[in-house]
Amino acid sequence: MMTDKVRIDSFGANAFNGNNDAFLARQAEFESNVRSYPRKLPLAIAKAHGVWITDVENKQYLDCLAGAGTLALGHNHPDVLQSIQNVITSGLPLHTLDLTTPLKDQFSESLLSLLPGQGKDYCLQFTGPSGADAVEAALKLAKKATGRSGVISFSGGYHGMTHGALSVTGNLAPKEAVDGMMPEVQFMPYPHQYRCPLGIGGEAGVKALTYYFDNLINDVESGVRKPAAVILEAVQGEGGVNPAPAEWLQRIRKVTQEHGILLILDEVQAGFARTGKFFAFEHAGIEPDIIVMSKAVGGGLPLAVLGIKKQFDVWSPGHHTGTFRGNQLAMATGLTTLKILKEQDIAGKVAAQGEWLKQQLAAMQKRFPVIGHVRGLGMMIGIEIVKPNEAADHMGSFPADGELSALLQKKCFEAGLILERGGRHGAVLRLLPSLLITNDELAIFLDKFEQALIGAGVKPV
Repeated sequence: MMTDKVRIDSFGANAFNGNNDAFLARQAEFESNVRSYPRKLPLAIAKAHGVWITDVENKQYLDCLAGAGTLALGHNHPDVLQSIQNVITSGLPLHTLDLTTPLKDQFSESLLSLLPGQGKDYCLQFTGPSGADAVEAALKLAKKATGRSGVISFSGGYHGMTHGALSVTGNLAPKEAVDGMMPEVQFMPYPHQYRCPLGIGGEAGVKALTYYFDNLINDVESGVRKPAAVILEAVQGEGGVNPAPAEWLQRIRKVTQEHGILLILDEVQAGFARTGKFFAFEHAGIEPDIIVMSKAVGGGLPLAVLGIKKQFDVWSPGHHTGTFRGNQLAMATGLTTLKILKEQDIAGKVAAQGEWLKQQLAAMQKRFPVIGHVRGLGMMIGIEIVKPNEAADHMGSFPADGELSALLQKKCFEAGLILERGGRHGAVLRLLPSLLITNDELAIFLDKFEQALIGAGVKPV
């Protein structure tokens, strides 16, 4: 192990002569093999502001990952920093379990006001600080409220890595060699604009998927017992940025209501103005029974909350607890974030920017056919990378190119642009930047992305 001493006064920013590789080598010694982002984004961050981060070698990067969507206002927003300082100097305890404070009261009132019907029919449950724990709580509550045990989830969905959350997650790789997944989880196909799971595509594909769900629930010989809950994302994130068609979501809401099945909307990544609405399910005009919230709700700090229709709040005291469900700093930063998002109509700004950006990427697609499909809402955009020189399927979709996608992520990084990948075979490059990103910064993104395409050997046509 290296013996160099990290200088505490600078948090090590100048240690090892500002060498990224030295920090990464130490991290490899200190941490488990489970770490993932440093393998794709090999830098040591020294400072960050807005959409920009600077590494220890003083290189700047445009950050279109933003803590996987956590940093709605970007890095180190001055109002967010001030809210942290206010708590620290106020005398408030930093740890409260689920005890009440004036700050928690104010945060709760603000968050409830953003839920459907200004939250009049909802109550809040503060869970452990991860989205996965909130999902676990939602699944348990649905079973308790209905007396049933089954759950319907969807292919491509991502809900977390804890036991129940992983059981309802579509990604198979983390499930390898993990026995005893939660029983009675029924997966169903999720609509996909580019790769219809029924091989139909277009409006006809959406109608068929809608009928398929309806029939499964209503068919007395479907082989699937009536579930306690249906859990889904209105825009799948890790699954490749797949927005759910409004018609499909509306039908799922109608069928679940008719059969007394709780509808759980996982808004961990898509919530809080990211898609151009405060919540992604608002695009379909529906009201979920349980809303799962994390990431942006804490303003950059760990926090997770459920919004529960009061009629389904059947918990007994202490039947789902968590030591760190009273994070006062996160409630302060979350309150500040919610206030800015609402008062500055960030959702409206993001909706317009998202449409403009998709138009620019569509124009780029004509010159670079490896861009097979551009989709998403607001500042939640997916760029699917394909093999245009190979045969398309009967719907006109080309094979996914996960290898080129990985190379493009690498070339983006070299050009000073941080992107994440997702979707099948990791073929979708994903944009989740700060919601305060400017049009000029989006233009920089487009320029750096084109540099990466050319750097990866992709020739324009």
